Amino acid sequence: MAKFLTTTGVSHKLEELIKSSHDKLYLVSPYLKIADNMKYLIKERDLHKIDLRVVYRKDTKINTDDINFLQGLTSIKLSCCENLHAKCYLNENTAILTSMNLYLYSQQNNKEMGILVDKSADPDLYNKIYDEVRSIIQASDKPEFAIKKIEKENPVEPKSNNKPNISNKPNIGNKPNISNGSGFCIRCRSDLKLNPERPLCYNCFKSWEQYSNPDYQENFCHICGNESIQSVEKPVCYSCYKKLKK
Repeated sequence: MAKFLTTTGVSHKLEELIKSSHDKLYLVSPYLKIADNMKYLIKERDLHKIDLRVVYRKDTKINTDDINFLQGLTSIKLSCCENLHAKCYLNENTAILTSMNLYLYSQQNNKEMGILVDKSADPDLYNKIYDEVRSIIQASDKPEFAIKKIEKENPVEPKSNNKPNISNKPNIGNKPNISNGSGFCIRCRSDLKLNPERPLCYNCFKSWEQYSNPDYQENFCHICGNESIQSVEKPVCYSCYKKLKK
């Protein structure tokens, strides 16, 4: 039997749906402005190489932070659909039909409602929802920004057995260190010697090294330490990058 959800219920159940996705995660929303906590959950699922799909409305303008986040995911398949108005989120066991977009303002300010469908309790209804989502995906196109891949400027260097050596260099050129030579780990924001070629502390580097994905989205700028979506490939926020180029 389907379960009725209020605004807070939709947000809570959506988080649970994302966290419990082990095979597939489909997010259909006309408008996107993804909250940081949702980004964290989606990124964690992306590491498990599940079937991750995000569908949004074709004429939607997505902000730069969300574009960078989506491009940094390795398992995602993005598509945009003409005249999309449906909002639906599902994994292999659960579907949520709702008025709520995957949009931060909607989650914090709007009055929303939704219906949660459990596959085990109502397989026919779940399958109808799943089939309709698949038809939306099939009728969608690839967004232009999603197929523009960032070229890596430097070859992969061999890993050192003695100390961390992050091989993928950021695209900031060979500029000298600025300020007093102090920087921040781009994952945990601990104090670190300023070196954009090694923007992770030792512990975070060991965790990163398991997958060695230079485009994996991290949390802070290596230079200013402000919260920002960065990566080993690009560890410096735009403001600090401009200062380096001067």
